[in-house]
Amino acid sequence: MLLELAQWLEHYFRSFNVVNYITLRTVLAVMTALFFSLAIGPRVIRWLAAKKIGQAVRTDGPQAHLVKTGTPTMGGILILIAVALTTLLWGNLSNRYVWTVLVVTLGFGIIGWYDDWKKVVFRDPNGLAARWKFFWQSVLGAGAAVFIAFSTDNPAQTELIVPFFSKIKIAYPLGIFGFVVLTYCVIVGTSNAVNLTDGLDGLAIMPTVLVAGGLGIFAFASGHAELSKYLLIPSIPGAGELCIVLGAIVGAGLGFLWFNAYPAEVFMGDVGALSLGAALGCVAVIVRQEIVLFIMGGVFVIETLSVMVQVSWFKYTKMKYGEGRRILLMAPLHHHFEQSGWKETQVVVRFWIITLMLVLFGLATLKLR
Repeated sequence: MLLELAQWLEHYFRSFNVVNYITLRTVLAVMTALFFSLAIGPRVIRWLAAKKIGQAVRTDGPQAHLVKTGTPTMGGILILIAVALTTLLWGNLSNRYVWTVLVVTLGFGIIGWYDDWKKVVFRDPNGLAARWKFFWQSVLGAGAAVFIAFSTDNPAQTELIVPFFSKIKIAYPLGIFGFVVLTYCVIVGTSNAVNLTDGLDGLAIMPTVLVAGGLGIFAFASGHAELSKYLLIPSIPGAGELCIVLGAIVGAGLGFLWFNAYPAEVFMGDVGALSLGAALGCVAVIVRQEIVLFIMGGVFVIETLSVMVQVSWFKYTKMKYGEGRRILLMAPLHHHFEQSGWKETQVVVRFWIITLMLVLFGLATLKLR
């Protein structure tokens, strides 16, 4: 029923020959994905609850989270369905970048789905073994990196762009191989960074929506020959179509937030976090804005660094003193603030505000060059 309605709407708009405009199709993608999410969300949640696909809360975490035990998880399926259907409806399916991002998103989603499924259905607390999870992430990340590297129209599209400096472009060491390595790191790293951030109700999804919106502006500008020339950013023919995918992520993310807002009715799970992070990383590489992603996704970055520092310090002090010590009260960083006395909603909203500021700062690099 929903698919038939969406197809009718697409046919209706195409009859007026207005869907040639990327801006309009982006708006329609946001609305369509939001509609899909809100419409099928309750059914997905009921199905997850009926299958007893509930969240297992870590006992060594904040005690206030124990009440969340059993809350349906793997809600990222809802996001993936909405993003995939919306992209197929409004996107230009002859565009290689659209398919690249869509395949990466769904591929990482499958990895996350299998990991979640083992945890909640087979009651395996370890889920997919870390080495296998990393292996399959690496296969997808490296595959996407190689494809992007050899699908560029000119060598300039593989230079590292430095924000605020229009004339500073860094050529990768080892040439195309260096580009592939960085691309791989960005995709896999962003995927895991979003996954680490997904620890509180609504914490990961809203920053994802904001960053996706910001990257959408970069994608549109990069795909527009005159606009990219005016803004002194790489001109990448076809990159504008990524606005449709990013618009779908924004709409689906907002629809998911309707159910994920505190107190959450459903959690995203690895199926959502891994896929959305990989999508953001993939888009950032295509539009040559890896450093801008690092800025706009600052919350994801600091969450990841907090875990790395905590684990490294614990191992170092245990080796040196025989007893592991911690820098933070608990990692990732959002749990540290909870343990410090902040309420969950305070942590979430403040991280949202920080992300909004960082996204605006990242967008400022478009003109301040």
